[in-house]
Amino acid sequence: MGNELKCTVRLGKEVSEGKALLETSEVLFRGAFRLKIPFASIKSVKAVDGELRLQTADGLAVFEIGPAAEKWREKILHPKTRIEKIGLKAGAKVALIGNFDEGFLAELKLLAGSMTKSKVTAGSDTVFFGADSLRELSSVTKIAKSLKDATALWIVYPKGQKSITENDVIAAGRKTGLKDVKVVGFSSTHTALKFVIPLDKR
Repeated sequence: MGNELKCTVRLGKEVSEGKALLETSEVLFRGAFRLKIPFASIKSVKAVDGELRLQTADGLAVFEIGPAAEKWREKILHPKTRIEKIGLKAGAKVALIGNFDEGFLAELKLLAGSMTKSKVTAGSDTVFFGADSLRELSSVTKIAKSLKDATALWIVYPKGQKSITENDVIAAGRKTGLKDVKVVGFSSTHTALKFVIPLDKR
């Protein structure tokens, strides 16, 4: 079940077909009307007969999403943390290149065994590279050369920007010989794409 589904949504007397998205901390809907429902604002959530029913301050929003309703309910009630989605293990050696929000830095300090900034040190398990523009993506070539064995590179970039898109990020990674293997919602404003050295090149 994906986190993006075509469906029909009912809100009061309004009914619309469109696309529903389950994000890190909110549910979005784009159709004849638009909805943005933060998890924190949901008063109750139920999955009944293929319907996801969200009680909000604006009334009851009903998403007709079939078998995915139960999974979406679970994800809304028990959302994974950012660290869980990334799969970072306790004691990991992390390298940070670029700018990251204070909340993420605090999460890393609680978990990481070591954390370096502005460069990839020997023995790094995971590298996070914040790229806010196409120009900054040019640094991927240099970063890729410093990766060893199973070291993962996460490129974190803004959502919904024409100046830097998912295709741009994928192309920048693949150009250096890396393989894109996972994408996660990093925050309400950013997405993260994971790259690794292909097994046959390690």
